[in-house]
Amino acid sequence: MYRTRSLYTTAGFTVNQHLFWEMLTDDQAEAIVSRTLELLERTGIDILSEDAAKTLKEAGCHVDGNRVRIPTAKSEWALRCAPSRVTLCDRNGNRAMLLENNEAHWGPGYTAKEFMEQEQNMDTNNNKIRPFTIADVEMYGKLCDTLPNISFAMPGGFPTDVDEANAEVEVFKTLVKATRKPIVQNVKNVDQAKKIIEMAAAIAGSPEKLAIDPFVALHVVVNEPLQISAEAADVVAFAAGHGLPIIVSNELVSGFTAPAESAGVLMVALANSIATLLIAQLACEGASFITGGFFTNNDTVNELHPYGSPEISLLGGGYANVLRTLRIPSFGFAGGTDAKCSDAQMGLEVALSTLCSGISGTNVIHGAGNFESGCVSNPTVLVLADEIACETKRIMRGVEMDEDRLARGVIEEVKPAGNYLATKHTRYYFRSEQFWPTLMNRKRIDDWAAEGSLTLGERTVNKMNDLLVNYEETPLPEGVDLDKIAG
Repeated sequence: MYRTRSLYTTAGFTVNQHLFWEMLTDDQAEAIVSRTLELLERTGIDILSEDAAKTLKEAGCHVDGNRVRIPTAKSEWALRCAPSRVTLCDRNGNRAMLLENNEAHWGPGYTAKEFMEQEQNMDTNNNKIRPFTIADVEMYGKLCDTLPNISFAMPGGFPTDVDEANAEVEVFKTLVKATRKPIVQNVKNVDQAKKIIEMAAAIAGSPEKLAIDPFVALHVVVNEPLQISAEAADVVAFAAGHGLPIIVSNELVSGFTAPAESAGVLMVALANSIATLLIAQLACEGASFITGGFFTNNDTVNELHPYGSPEISLLGGGYANVLRTLRIPSFGFAGGTDAKCSDAQMGLEVALSTLCSGISGTNVIHGAGNFESGCVSNPTVLVLADEIACETKRIMRGVEMDEDRLARGVIEEVKPAGNYLATKHTRYYFRSEQFWPTLMNRKRIDDWAAEGSLTLGERTVNKMNDLLVNYEETPLPEGVDLDKIAG
């Protein structure tokens, strides 16, 4: 269209096809990796699982009680074995999330135990806060299913109205009915993992089909420095042995459970990740492995660990950078806030973290919907994060360039002081080249006033309610009885 030059481009013509933020240089990333390998070999790490420690000893690691010292050669072997890309499918087996390079995917969080019920206006602090329930998990599943820029589902919080020992199983059973999108499911032990894999296999048709087209990734948390709990180690080995992707999330606090200096935090996290990676690869060579985490600081003044601090983006982006050097898919955090209502602080913290997580190249980004420093779950924040993620994707696309997009021909045709609106070139690129908001207000002030002078908070609540009203459920395959499997 409107070409004025040859179809051939200049040899070696370089473009930024996908913009991303490279926080660390290759030398910095290499230094963190090499120091971490030395740390694992000389200082070691505590593995509290007897089975995992035995496996590591048989593989050539040095084991003394719980302390395991991992030779560098073993760590490097595990890094070579792990796939550089992982694919998650939807419930129907269609490819949905490609976890490779700098591809970014956003979703909700999972830890809050309270829920904010939204009135028509979320801009006040008068909204009712109550315990988070399994019905709220269903709401999050429906929103994840309908929001176009939310790629995967998590429960949004921790339900308090089900048996705590079996809560994760009930969460998965609820989510998988509400959404077709991939599910990142937190698990606490192997018993939970068994039930979740059995339910997923029943939906997929067989364990083999589930391994080929996985629509669930099991997620375990490591929240101690240089220590892997027995439950986490056993789940990692179990998931790897059954062909399911495993996500190991470090939850570390700088100056508290990790060094105060950022590089030190990354080293401790990487040591935890490499140790669990080795466990996974010994269980099944080539097992799909994703790692990362939630890194924040210790606010001693307010006695909390903030969810909107810049350190989350700084450390998360740096860790994604290190993992990209190692060709390991990354897991991070964004979309949370310390705010108490829909105000400028909420918008700033959600937008900044969502943008930074995307352009840092983090592959799986959880946390949208976390409110009041992670204490409260607020689904309207998930709806807002969906819009911000769409804006971030547009920025990450960068300036696409070829002969058509350079538009030399159409510029010649329109002439100086002309109008481009009527050209075929403009009609062709008009929609795809621009971000089109669903929440942000671009109306003239008179038009905005005529429609009720709605604030962003009010528009967000309205959009959420519309999505839930128009949600269409997709039934599970006939004959699948999740209640029977869940027990």
